[in-house]
Amino acid sequence: MLTIYGVYRSRASRNYWMARELGIPFKSVPVIQARRLSDPLAAEAPLNTKSADFLAVNPMGLIPAMEDDGLVLTESLANNLYLARKYGGPLAPADIGEEGQIGNWTMWAATEVEPHGVKIVLAYDNGVENTPEGRALIDTCAQSLEKAFAVLERHLAGRDYVVGERFTVADLNLAEVFRYTMSQTALFDRHPRVKAWLGRCQSRPAFKAMMEERLKEPE
Repeated sequence: MLTIYGVYRSRASRNYWMARELGIPFKSVPVIQARRLSDPLAAEAPLNTKSADFLAVNPMGLIPAMEDDGLVLTESLANNLYLARKYGGPLAPADIGEEGQIGNWTMWAATEVEPHGVKIVLAYDNGVENTPEGRALIDTCAQSLEKAFAVLERHLAGRDYVVGERFTVADLNLAEVFRYTMSQTALFDRHPRVKAWLGRCQSRPAFKAMMEERLKEPE
């Protein structure tokens, strides 16, 4: 059985969503981020990214990790590409051309969008979004995201999804990256196709089921 290591309030959410889209059984092993614990190495500490048991799975000490029939993968976006390739169906590429496009868009999101989105999320998580420094950081990140938003806005002209005129793993991967930027409502308002596309992705039952589990976890 597929095993996903990581809490829902982490990048593991991407893999939990994907598994639900595919309708495959999986085992969830909650692994919390060590930074959220006062003493992650204490005997009574929950399984976390510094726990020896988890480091045996992923020596980098990062979540998520995923194990499937003895194969261990540790990059959330790549994990989803693997699951799509293994299980097929409409989320998977229909041919080598779509596979190239899906990989390209996934890497684009990881390099051009996620670094800025993560900084925005951390500013809110650390409670500095209303300080002068935090506001300046968020504004700088939002300005950096304008180009990427514009690229996707143009690409979505005349289409509902990123690749192949259907919801694929490319949409799922990008939607989870763009979710980090959702606090920037003005950015979405300036790019209505991106806003509508993200809404379509997040209206899917599998996404809602994943978010329901995510909201059960402590912040």
